[in-house]
Amino acid sequence: MSGRFVRASKYRHVFGRSTRREQCYDNLRISQNAWDTNLIKVNPKYLAVNWESSGGGAFAVIPLEEKGKLPELLPLFRGHTAPVLDTDWSPFDDNLIASGSDDGKVFLWKVPEGFTLHTDAEEPQDVKPVGKLSGHSRKVGHVLFNPAADNVLASSSGDYTVKLWDLEDGKSKLTLKHNDIVQSLSWSANGSMLVTTSRDKKLRFWDVRQEKPAHEVPGHTGAKNSRCQWLGDHDRVVTTGFSRMSERQLGLWDIRNPAKPVGGDFQPLDSSSGVGMPFWDDGTQVLYIAGKGDGNIRYSEFANDKFEPLSEYKSSEPQRGLAFMPKRGVNTHENEVMRAYKTVNDAYIEPISFIVPRRSETFQDDIYPPAVGSKPAMSGTDWFEGKTALPPKISMEDVYEGQEPKEIAAEDVPKPTATKSAPAPEPAPATKVEPKVEPKVEPKVEKPEPTPTITREMPKTEDNRKSMAAMASKFADKDADEEDGNESTSSFEEVQKPVERPAAVQAARQEVKVGVSDEKTAEAARTSTAAAPQSINGAAGSAGSTAEGALASETVTSPPTATSKSAEELRNQDEKPAEAATQSSVGRSASSAAGGLKDVLHEIRGMLQTQSKQIEQLTSEVADLKTRVGQ
Repeated sequence: MSGRFVRASKYRHVFGRSTRREQCYDNLRISQNAWDTNLIKVNPKYLAVNWESSGGGAFAVIPLEEKGKLPELLPLFRGHTAPVLDTDWSPFDDNLIASGSDDGKVFLWKVPEGFTLHTDAEEPQDVKPVGKLSGHSRKVGHVLFNPAADNVLASSSGDYTVKLWDLEDGKSKLTLKHNDIVQSLSWSANGSMLVTTSRDKKLRFWDVRQEKPAHEVPGHTGAKNSRCQWLGDHDRVVTTGFSRMSERQLGLWDIRNPAKPVGGDFQPLDSSSGVGMPFWDDGTQVLYIAGKGDGNIRYSEFANDKFEPLSEYKSSEPQRGLAFMPKRGVNTHENEVMRAYKTVNDAYIEPISFIVPRRSETFQDDIYPPAVGSKPAMSGTDWFEGKTALPPKISMEDVYEGQEPKEIAAEDVPKPTATKSAPAPEPAPATKVEPKVEPKVEPKVEKPEPTPTITREMPKTEDNRKSMAAMASKFADKDADEEDGNESTSSFEEVQKPVERPAAVQAARQEVKVGVSDEKTAEAARTSTAAAPQSINGAAGSAGSTAEGALASETVTSPPTATSKSAEELRNQDEKPAEAATQSSVGRSASSAAGGLKDVLHEIRGMLQTQSKQIEQLTSEVADLKTRVGQ
């Protein structure tokens, strides 16, 4: 096993499923305006698209049921005198939509009853606005409804202000002043605070009813636009932007202490150049980030103050605009937890379903917690007077059953997973613990186990004798017949270990001791050798030649000894008596020719080996004497 830890999550296998072209919304003319907005907005009934039109600005509203290729001529929502930059649906009225335009106006629109794109009229009738909000001096780039209070709308403009409108009387009640153009804005879940990003690279947290920022901190340092998104019921805000090196970043902020992002720094995403568009799903606690200009949508689960990556939807078709369906509009029968709508090539809009893969055909209550419904927590008047509350939620199981959703008070809904680690518990007061006296236990003394002795059987004396006799038999002399047979069959003489005769060895030792240097002994030996009979003479001659050859070979193979002059003289003096002894031995052997010529040869070999040993011993003694003299 690799030992890699896999985090447990119900949404770990969520995947994005695209839609076939026939089931998309085709034949559209999406606006080519370069203002940084999402271009499209969606609710459970309609899809709004910024339209490319002449003669003023317009946007189209498409019923979600009317898929496929749309007619060439559509009933548009016209009224602005300049391109429409942004739209937003009311969270509590699916037929109410607001729009902001380059003409500096904010318009309110009502979708007519039974609205459809397919009409029999030659020229479909355009829809007119039902309300006009004037107060900005420059273009209106963003419009956003309050998520808790009814009929409260925020709009940002190029005049560096954000205005809060009371739609009941059509007036601007509050104004939030900035130092530069506002790039994005997002409400808190109870609608009491607003977070904005600006071109001056500042991130501002507004207590809107005080008309001043509660916190103003440095945001992303890159030159491109940054986005912000409030994380639902959490007191956290997420921002997407760029670093100085134009790398995409993700920032998580704690609104109670937003001096720096949570963790101390921004989290790098990638090096893509498209602005990251963040979308938050409060039910599954999942953040979706789509890159403008690329086809990927990555999503991560929020837990323990960090985002755990889940997966990524990849597509080869880039998107300029993107919108997410409110949770009450998803298809619970297919375990769809979120649905996105993306623009493709500015020609059609493709739905993308994010599905939890499960086989069960019953309602999955663990992946569908209560979601925000369509009823506000308060009226706009109450909100401007200072009231704050969370909107009620509905049971998703009733949506699954097709019944009228039951409302669940926000206080009864279990809170999401804590975003901050719980503080360490306080230590309990120290209590005096009396020492417990344990009975004294004498330690056991374990007796060492006796080591087993290994008895070795000694060999017997009789066995030793037998083995020595067997070894000695290898060197015993063979019978004369065997030797003769060997000589007849082989052309080489077999040299065996010489047999030393005690009488000859003793005589040689005595001659060396009493005076082997006597030249007369050598003369007598030579005389007796010359006086031998003719037959024996030949044998003696051959023996003598053999002895001389053996002596010569012995002299050559013997190792060299001392090189000094005295050592050589001593060696010559020692060789003369040895030679005399050899000649006398040969004479005696010749006189006893009856013993056989072969015995004589063996005796000569033994004598030569004995003398060679004596020579070596004398040589070593000479070397020792030389060493002592030198010292």
